[in-house]
Amino acid sequence: MNSLALPKAFLRQQYRAELGVQGGVAPFKWVLESGVLPPGVELAPNGVVSGVPTVVGDFPVEVVVTDSSVPPRQRNDSLILRVVAPLMARWLRPPKVTGTRVEGAIQVSNQTGVDFDLTAIVLAVNEIGRATAIAYQHFTLQHDTTDFEIPFGEQLPPGAYDVHVDVVAEVAEISAIHRVRLVSGQKLQVVQGP
Repeated sequence: MNSLALPKAFLRQQYRAELGVQGGVAPFKWVLESGVLPPGVELAPNGVVSGVPTVVGDFPVEVVVTDSSVPPRQRNDSLILRVVAPLMARWLRPPKVTGTRVEGAIQVSNQTGVDFDLTAIVLAVNEIGRATAIAYQHFTLQHDTTDFEIPFGEQLPPGAYDVHVDVVAEVAEISAIHRVRLVSGQKLQVVQGP
C-alpha cells in the first residue's frame, strides 16, 4: 500500500483531500498515529482529510492505513500538511520620515495557483483623522509570486501620522476576496522644513 502526499491548504478556506492506497483489499481504515493536524482539520476513518484550517504552518503527521484482508495488512506513512495564507503582505521597509516625506515599502505574495486582481492602497492618517493617499497600485499579481515589492512615499504637511496599508486580492472566477491590513506601529512626526 502506498499513500499519496497532501496538497497544500489555505488559511480559513475549506480543505478536502482524500488519501489513497495502491494494492491491498478495500475497504481501508485510516488512523492518525502521531502528530497533530492544524486546528479545524480532521482525518476521517475513510481517509478524507477535511476542515477549515485556522493557523498557518507545516503539520507533520504519521497515519496508519489498515486494509480488509485476513489477516489485515497495515502501512505507516509520514505526511506533511502545509497551510499557507493565500495572500501575504508585510513591511519590507517600515514607514519612516525623510525630511517632509513619509516613505517605505511592502511586499506581497500570492501563494495560490491562480492570478489575483490586486489593489494596494497606502494611507497616511494624521492626528485629526485626515487621510492622505501615499500609494495606490492596481495590477494582476501572478500566481505563485513571492515577495513582490510595492514602494510608497509622499510629501506631507507637518503632523503626526500613522500609516495604513490595505491590500485586497480578488479572484473573480471563484468569487473569492482575500484581504490583508497593516498599520505602522508608531506615530511618524513630520515637521516643518527649514
